[in-house]
Amino acid sequence: MSLPPVFAASALYDSLLQAALRQFFSRATFETEPIPSLSSDGRLAIEPTNDPSVLTVRWFGMRHVLHVPARRPFTSHEVRLARAIGAVLSIRYRAVFDPRQMLEHGELFRGSIEDRYVGAFVDAMAYTDPAQTRADLVATAIEVLRVAAMSSYENHAISSGVLILDTEEDPEAPPSAADDQAYRFTQALTGIKTFYRLCDGLNTVFLVNRSGVVLDVQEVANRVPPGPLEVPCSTAYRQHALVTAGTRNVCVVLSPSHEIKLFAEGVQVFSFRNARWHLLDLQAKYEMWATSVGNPALAERLFHTALDLADARQGALFVVLREPEGSLPLLVAPGDQLDTPRLPGRSDAPTRAQLLHMLQGRTATGISPAVLAGLARTDGATVMDRAGRLLAVGAILLHTEPVEPHSNLAVEGARTTAAMAAGRHGSVVKVSEDGLITFYDQQVRIWDI
Repeated sequence: MSLPPVFAASALYDSLLQAALRQFFSRATFETEPIPSLSSDGRLAIEPTNDPSVLTVRWFGMRHVLHVPARRPFTSHEVRLARAIGAVLSIRYRAVFDPRQMLEHGELFRGSIEDRYVGAFVDAMAYTDPAQTRADLVATAIEVLRVAAMSSYENHAISSGVLILDTEEDPEAPPSAADDQAYRFTQALTGIKTFYRLCDGLNTVFLVNRSGVVLDVQEVANRVPPGPLEVPCSTAYRQHALVTAGTRNVCVVLSPSHEIKLFAEGVQVFSFRNARWHLLDLQAKYEMWATSVGNPALAERLFHTALDLADARQGALFVVLREPEGSLPLLVAPGDQLDTPRLPGRSDAPTRAQLLHMLQGRTATGISPAVLAGLARTDGATVMDRAGRLLAVGAILLHTEPVEPHSNLAVEGARTTAAMAAGRHGSVVKVSEDGLITFYDQQVRIWDI
C-alpha cells in the first residue's frame, strides 16, 4: 500500500534536512526524537535554547538535536546557516503542493540544492519576500562557475568571477540607457568560448545587477574601498573581500585550483572544494586562534600566511610555544635550534646552520610576509615563542613519546602527526597541500578551514 503524497514528501524532505545538517555540521553529534505535531504544513522551526552548544530543529513531528562541545559553541554563522537550510527546504516543500508557489519559486528546483542553501545564507530575506531574488541569482552564478570549472580553454584551466550588486544600476557609474543587447548571467554563457577569456576572477570580474543582468567587466582593484578587513584574507583575494565590506554585494570566484570561493560582508564565507560546500566561519575561528596565541600581531601574520599558502596549495607547519624554555628541547634537536652556539664554519662550504644564521634573533612579525611564507615552505616546522621570536625553521619535530598502536597519531601523515604532538606545547597551525588549514591546541584538533 503506497503512502499518501503528503507523507511521502514529508519523509523525503526530512531526509534532506538530516543530510544537510550532517554535511554542514559534521563536528556536532546528532540526535533525532519524535514529538507531538499538530500539522504538517512544512514549516520548519529552529527552537530556542539556553545552551549555546545545543541547536534544535523541529519539523514534521521530529526534533533534531545537535550538540557540540561547550568550549566551542555554535557560532552566529552556523545558526544562520541552519535557518537558511530551513528556509529553502520549507518553501520547496510547500511549493510541491501549491501551484502558485511553484510558479513563483521555480528556480528553487534547478541545480544543486546545496547552492540554494548558500544563496539563502547570503540573503537573509530569501523566500520571505517575493521581491527578493538574489538568493537564486547567487545559486545561478555558482552553477555557472561550476560548469566553467569542468571546462578548459586552449588546454588551460579556467578561472573566473562575478560581483553581484544589491542595486539595479552600478552606483559607481552613470545610469545606463536601456540596451536591447543586455544579457543575463546564466549557464548559456558557458557555451561561448569568449566567455572564458573575458575575465580571470583574480583581477577582473563580471559585474551583475540584482536582476542578474551583466553590466560590465571590471577590475576588482578599481572598486576596493579604503579601510582594513576585520578578518584576515589571503593576499590574492583581499580585494574580493573588501568589495563586499559594508555592502550587500556578493563576490563569487572560481580560482585557478578550481575552488569556488564566496565573499560577503567583508570576509570569505564559503568554499566549494572536494565536491562539497564548506562554511568557513573565519571570524570565529580567527578569534579562537588569536586568543590561543595571545599576541594579536603574530596571530594575524601567521593566519594570513597560512591562508596564502593554502591558496597556493603549499604545505607548512607553524608552532607557537607557550613555554619555550622547557618545550623547545623536547620538540627540536639542538642542531635545528637557531640559538644553538656553533663553531665558525667555512665560507666556501656553508652549512645549513650558517644559511639560517641570519634569522637568529628575528621575529615572524619583523620579517616581510613573503619571506615568512618562503621559510614556511621549507620541509619541517617553523617554531617560535609567543613574542614571535624565531626558534627553528624547517625543523623535523621530535616525538617525545612513542605512538600508541591504536592512537590517531599512528594513522596520520607526518605533518599531521608532528602538529598533534606539538599541540601539547603550544598553538599549532598546519597547512596541507590540498588547501586544508587545521588548528591544534592541547593536542586537540580545534578547527579546520
